[in-house]
Amino acid sequence: MTRPVPPPAWVITGPTAAGKTAVALALAAQRDIEIISMDSALVYRGMDIGTAKPAAGERARVPHHLLDIRDPSQSYSAAAFAADARGLIDAIRARGREPVLVGGTLLYLRALQQGLNTLPQADAVLRAELEEEARIRGWAALHADLARVDPATAARLEPGDAQRVQRALEVWRLTGKPLSLHFQDQPAGGGTPLRVLALEPSNRAELHARIAVRFHAMLAAGFLDEVRALRARADLHPGLPALRAVGYR
Repeated sequence: MTRPVPPPAWVITGPTAAGKTAVALALAAQRDIEIISMDSALVYRGMDIGTAKPAAGERARVPHHLLDIRDPSQSYSAAAFAADARGLIDAIRARGREPVLVGGTLLYLRALQQGLNTLPQADAVLRAELEEEARIRGWAALHADLARVDPATAARLEPGDAQRVQRALEVWRLTGKPLSLHFQDQPAGGGTPLRVLALEPSNRAELHARIAVRFHAMLAAGFLDEVRALRARADLHPGLPALRAVGYR
């Protein structure tokens, strides 16, 4: 007998301070769910305050996955996330519960939903060159460079998003092909069906005010000490993905 195809898993995504966690916890009060984090910074241990990692009380109310699974000295790729998330979706459903993915890392969402095309590996020499260019000219200038060769990618990235601007320029210089076109050429099949709820606050001023309130709360909670502790580790350096996360650079 053919087994019924399960419905697509829910995804709750949106910008910082859009209310993703609140929506997920409200859903947990009504349905038997488990949350799969879809955030590239929450995977790292010791990065709790600056990432707004779910508090112990929230994690006690509903199971959370893909939190604290890597040391900051380690990397965690979109491909690894997609594989882990698929396994978790199946395991959660086997327990009779609903998987809900929550987070704002769109590359993770794209990798899970569409599958990943083969992108070039990081090039240490080229990255060093781009970082030196940014030191001299500033990341806003490199973002302008990106807008000339890959306007679609530049439009969705803030000029200050150094990690992603650097990666997009790296892909362009290594392949001569914009990152946005690499994503358009995704291989057929291999994706996971998802239902995406994208939170898009209409009042940007209100959103920015919430971000400011959150940031001041982080400072009061000891965020600077958290960053200092990471930077004091001899095995960590600014080129690691963990230390390129927003707030930790």
